[in-house]
Formats: sequence, C-alpha cells, structure tokens
Amino acid sequence: MGSEVPPAAVTIHVTGFKRFHGVAENPTETIVCNLEQYLKRRGLPKGFILGSCNVLETAGEGAVAPLYLTLKSAVKSLDSESSNSGQTIWLHFGVNSGMTKFAIENQAVNEATFRCPDEMGWKPQNVPIVPTDGDTSKTRETALPVDEIIAALTKMGYGVTKSNDAGRFVCNYVYYHSLRFAEENKIKSLFVHVPMFMTIDEETQMQFAATLLEVLASLC
Repeated sequence: MGSEVPPAAVTIHVTGFKRFHGVAENPTETIVCNLEQYLKRRGLPKGFILGSCNVLETAGEGAVAPLYLTLKSAVKSLDSESSNSGQTIWLHFGVNSGMTKFAIENQAVNEATFRCPDEMGWKPQNVPIVPTDGDTSKTRETALPVDEIIAALTKMGYGVTKSNDAGRFVCNYVYYHSLRFAEENKIKSLFVHVPMFMTIDEETQMQFAATLLEVLASLC
C-alpha cells in the first residue's frame, strides 16, 4: 500500500484592534499580541498553522489601504505554498464592552454608521461600506459553520452566543471588507466579539482564543 498523504494544514491569520473612544485598553490587542507565545506554551494542535497576528487601527475609511495589505498577505503566502495547501482563515477579534459572553458574528452589513468618530476622526452616517455592492441593506455571511463552532465551544464550557448584528462601527466595517475579500479569494473569514477583561479575565480569554483556533482547524 502506498503512503497516505497527510491532510493539509489549516492556516489561520488573526487580528485585533487598538484602543478607541471609550476603550482605553482593548483586550483584543492584548490577546493578539500574546497569542503566538501562548500557543507555544500550550502546544499547537495538529493540522494548524498560525499564519500571522496583526493589530489594526480602530478606523474605517482611513485604514482601508493597510487593512487590504494585511488581508492580501494571507493570499500571497497561500500562492507561495504548494497546491496541497489547506484552508486559509482570517479570524478577527473585536471588543464589545457591554457583553458578558463571546459572540460569533454570522454576518456583516454594508453600512457604516459610527456612533462616535473612529481613531482617524471619521464619523459616517448611513454610508455604504462598498458602494459597488449596493445599498446599506446588503449583507455578507461567513462561509464557516457558525452553529457547529458555537456547539463545540459551548461543550467545552465557554459562554458563546450567535450574533447577526456586528454593529455599524469599525468591527462591522472590517468584517464586511474581510468577508468580501474572502469570497473573492476563496478563503474564509470570521469575526468574534469578546467582553472586557473585567467581565471575563485575560487568562480565560486567552484560553478561549486558543480553543477557538483548535475548533476552526478541526472543522475545516
């Protein structure tokens, strides 16, 4: 019998955000900055590669160019690998200071309505994120199995909920662009909202992030 070809690894690229109005210390910046070392201590799951960790400016229109440079970096690394490359996923973390659970965002809406200016001073109201996509009612959904992800995380003891509303601020703005980019480049994208560290402590959130990566790798 010939030797079996091992399944291709899942590569996951992770982003968080810097501080913004009302959130002086963004927990997602801490999570993303510490994730690589945390995973080294914990041990990487089989079939998983941590592609990159990036912290984004909490800004919309003014940060689109660097956002796309970040998104394109995953495709460039994919192109340079063999044809046996596995799935590539963009995993975005954002904070929702009013939450007590983790929220897996199922979709993004083509609408930017910022309740306060972003970190570059932009405050759009009822503006399409991508005008060529149509009006502000247009939605894009993740191609990842949200219900299965939530079931797996819940089974492991985490408080997780499914959300169809990522807001209309920068989180939704980035997610919409990422979902559009993912569809065009045959990769996948997911956004997860986390609470503040005063609600769920840093160690638990680091454990959650690592577990989520394992779940994503196992389902793809």
